[in-house]
Amino acid sequence: MSIKLVREYFKDLGIDDRIQEFDVSSATVELAAKALDVEAERIAKTLSFKKDDSCILVVTAGDARIDNSKFKKKFHMKAKMLTLEEVDRIVGHSVGGVCPFAINTNIPVYLDESLKRFNTIFPACGSSNSAIELTCDELYKYSNSLEWVDVCKINE
Repeated sequence: MSIKLVREYFKDLGIDDRIQEFDVSSATVELAAKALDVEAERIAKTLSFKKDDSCILVVTAGDARIDNSKFKKKFHMKAKMLTLEEVDRIVGHSVGGVCPFAINTNIPVYLDESLKRFNTIFPACGSSNSAIELTCDELYKYSNSLEWVDVCKINE
């Protein structure tokens, strides 16, 4: 159902025709990269971290990992991810399709600097078999991101 909300959100922006849906799963970075035939690092994964009774979202490159010390310094809290059960209820999308579009209200979105290495990246669109190709500027704008942050390290 979430992809329907994302499609409506993007329709209002005039870019719903750019959503790609696959006959195969794109629920993980590796599966999305395979479905799109792109490098895994270009998959924009959206991570949800518990903050009080809500959360914050951090979108990172597919090959990036949260650096706990950077995260704590930036957000003044421990990087504790939501449970599978909490994700759908709090964010509005299920694991495998979590994205920063058409999310529940009052959830801050941040984009990690790891994404800036690429001309375009591929975030999910609310389902475990969808994505959209966006520039970093488009991702920032359409996700209503609050700011670019540096809270990751790149997997070697």
